Amino acid sequence: MANETTNTTLDDLISPLVAEALFVANERSIMRGLVRNYTMPMNSGKTIQVPIYPTVSAAGVAEATDLTNTAISTSKADLTVSEVGIMTTLTDFARNVSESDVVSDLGRLFGEAIAKKIDTDLTALFSGFSQSVGDVSSVQEVQDIFQAVAKLRAAGVPGTDLACVLHPNIAFDIKKNLTNTFANPNPTDLANEALRTGFVGQIAGVPVFETSNIAAAGGAAGDHKGAVFHRDALGLAMMQDLKIETQRDASLRATEIVATAVYGVGELHDSYGIELAADSSIVS
Repeated sequence: MANETTNTTLDDLISPLVAEALFVANERSIMRGLVRNYTMPMNSGKTIQVPIYPTVSAAGVAEATDLTNTAISTSKADLTVSEVGIMTTLTDFARNVSESDVVSDLGRLFGEAIAKKIDTDLTALFSGFSQSVGDVSSVQEVQDIFQAVAKLRAAGVPGTDLACVLHPNIAFDIKKNLTNTFANPNPTDLANEALRTGFVGQIAGVPVFETSNIAAAGGAAGDHKGAVFHRDALGLAMMQDLKIETQRDASLRATEIVATAVYGVGELHDSYGIELAADSSIVS
């Protein structure tokens, strides 16, 4: 029999079922919680000055002997804020025919974009540290992290509030090194954890974080600069956190959706950070 009425012939009467929107994955922001944060009030200028006291030493003194004066000279670091933002114009027609809350979806999308921008700006400061371990012509090894921590501790940097941040392609080589190419016959607890979950955990007492929000060094694929650093090495000054606004454009029958933030980043204490430069073995 021919000419049956089927779901193909009546396709215009069958509305598509729209599932929950899928967002292209955006890396979870990690850097904001690993650096020194400052809040700048409105109408206070655009630069925050952070005074930095030097390390001083005490000396033995004989009884009934006057102490000599020690001059204390501070240095400073300036964090200058600026605006970042993203905007789109959503037409009434597009919003009204959509089967999901497009405004809410765009708000989430924009929020993640600004969080990624903050992370990228902070990780870009790693290359500014004057001390470094490794180079972009060789892979990262576990000993590089131990060496960086040793350099920090030798400089008197507190052992607390330290963090290591690496690009995932670089972290792969650390995990490979830990597990002897993923097949260590006598694995340590740390190696077992890397094998089971892929999470590095702590090395040399320092938590290791992975983020794709580290740009390629010099634009070369696979070359990345991570770091081991103390919280006081880098600063984030926030004047206006993420703000999402809408503005009606009646003649266009549309709504502008705008996301902005006002912040500044900068290096506070150069000796509190060590750059980790490496070339990934899995990126050609």
